[in-house]
Amino acid sequence: MRVLAVFVSLLLFIAVSCIIGFFLLMSFLDQPAPALTSDGVIFTVERGETGISVAARLGNLGLIRSRNLFRALMILKPQGGDVKAGTYRLLETMRTTDVLDLIRSGRELLLKVTVPEGYTVNQTAALFEHSGILMAAEFLGAASSRELLASMGITAVSAEGYLFPDSYYFAKNTPADTVVSTLVSTYRARLERELPESVSLDPEELRQRLVLASIVEREYRAADEAPLMAGVFHNRIRRGMKLQSCATVVYVMTEILKKPHPEKLLFADLEVDNRYNTYLYPGIPPGPICSPGLVALKAAFRPEASSYLYFRLVDPVEGRHHFSETFDEHEQAQSLFVKGVDG
Repeated sequence: MRVLAVFVSLLLFIAVSCIIGFFLLMSFLDQPAPALTSDGVIFTVERGETGISVAARLGNLGLIRSRNLFRALMILKPQGGDVKAGTYRLLETMRTTDVLDLIRSGRELLLKVTVPEGYTVNQTAALFEHSGILMAAEFLGAASSRELLASMGITAVSAEGYLFPDSYYFAKNTPADTVVSTLVSTYRARLERELPESVSLDPEELRQRLVLASIVEREYRAADEAPLMAGVFHNRIRRGMKLQSCATVVYVMTEILKKPHPEKLLFADLEVDNRYNTYLYPGIPPGPICSPGLVALKAAFRPEASSYLYFRLVDPVEGRHHFSETFDEHEQAQSLFVKGVDG
């Protein structure tokens, strides 16, 4: 009996030792991997990729201590489901179990992109591609999709001007329709909140205000001058005068003719035959020339009343303009500024 008792005790000791050893080994293997950094490491699970493939790549990159442990955990913890396609940020404190839980959760890394005021649809598309969210061609395809535009109540051929400039967060490979519709929805929400009078306007009136706001956006530099500029354009429209906005000519050259942005406009540039050229065609252009921000939108909806018909940039540093009632005064504005600088 004593021999049997010793044998059983030995078996129990070996079993306990094995169990303790197994858990110590598992605990060691489940420590954060040395390849993880304080800034985190970006890891993408591709669509249709298997857990075995993910484990192999994580192991090869040194983002987990053991690919076998990763695969074992998938079996031991089946309640978490399969790994989900997406882009994730793996932090230096993450153990193998944490990594598995994250890529099973679908809580993808959100990439931040800030659309500046005055960006065109082409510039916005390039920005999203540079941010790693989606390809520019995908964005442009959605921004010109008749079906998508119609669903958002846009009668134009493009979402140009309706993409509200703001900061956004999207996961990598977010569908282009979702991205474009989010930017348009933000435009409508901000417009309704900041300019409630816009709700009562019919679609054509709203379009005209948006087009005017896009021109003001590209013309103003000092925010306090934006309403006065909008008032100048309103005055010219009422008198049947051409808007003669240099910004519209630049739009023709860069966005339609695909030429580099000019350092200065030549008289020949003002003669380019295109409906967006407000030096040749009266009234507002067929569509917006960029995405206006709130300063320009408020200016277009609430222009400052004046008798001015012209404005000219006279202080490039401060971005200040001289406003004039007559063409003669407009022509003299530049020389007056130079004389003032010379003392």
